[in-house]
Amino acid sequence: MPDVKKIATRESYGRTLAELGKEHDDIVVLDADLAASTKTAVFASEFPDRFIDCGIAEANMIGVAAGMALSGKTPFCSSFAMFAAGRAFEQIRNSVGYPHLNVKIGASHAGITVGEDGATHQCVEDIALMRTIPGMVIMNPGDDVEAEAAVRAAYEIDGPVYLRLGRLAVPVINDRETYKFEVGKGTLLHEGNDVTLVATGLEVAESVKAVKILEEKGISAELINICTIKPLDTDLIVSSAAKTKKVVTIEEHSIIGGLGGAVAEALAENYPVKMHRIGIRDRFGESGPALELMHKFMLDGEGIASQVIDFLQ
Repeated sequence: MPDVKKIATRESYGRTLAELGKEHDDIVVLDADLAASTKTAVFASEFPDRFIDCGIAEANMIGVAAGMALSGKTPFCSSFAMFAAGRAFEQIRNSVGYPHLNVKIGASHAGITVGEDGATHQCVEDIALMRTIPGMVIMNPGDDVEAEAAVRAAYEIDGPVYLRLGRLAVPVINDRETYKFEVGKGTLLHEGNDVTLVATGLEVAESVKAVKILEEKGISAELINICTIKPLDTDLIVSSAAKTKKVVTIEEHSIIGGLGGAVAEALAENYPVKMHRIGIRDRFGESGPALELMHKFMLDGEGIASQVIDFLQ
């Protein structure tokens, strides 16, 4: 998609927070010394009295946010996914999830597209971790339009929300004028008969490329965009699976416990079919340019199409 505008979803997050700050006085933003990277600096510059830099202390940041939520505020906590979901997991579970507090977690730099920062910073386990917390809503937007809608939807939800955001600029594939977002609902992007592709996050744009490659090879692929991984749009996925009888999930996350796990569970309980999971296959990431890593891990359009063909054969 060389002519399509590209915007990182972390950019969308920062911009939308600043817009929401003008509309709602109860919003406060907390960051763990990464405001320039998570883009919460945009909010900080406009509302310095409602922004708190908690320093490199993510667990404490979650505790502060919990207290603010109990005081009637709507806190958005921001850090890299590795630190937000990993380092602060206990605090998210016990201080936010257990009392079901109105805390939003903006986790940026998720997946291997963190690039040169390497495996220690490339969080491919965060969706799996957050899925285990009762009542946690998980959203993984695929482009700028969807990210803005997801952030706004997160504000409206009364309870904890995990927003998964990326570092890499990705194509804008949704039309701002016609796009409609609903929590817990997927979007059918392309109809097909031979196989169902279920994608999330930046892999949605790559899956659009894969659909075109498959089409050139005579394979008709149906493509579903899942932004809300929890709650999952089981009805849409089962409906498509009933038509194609084959399902492939695509995510920039471990195939264990993420979108692939969620879809496998839903199909096993409702409509068992042949299935293949595309993602990080039980290994850590590695240091390198983001696009080169996507190619190596077969998460670009070409790699996705190749894996789908192998699966169908």
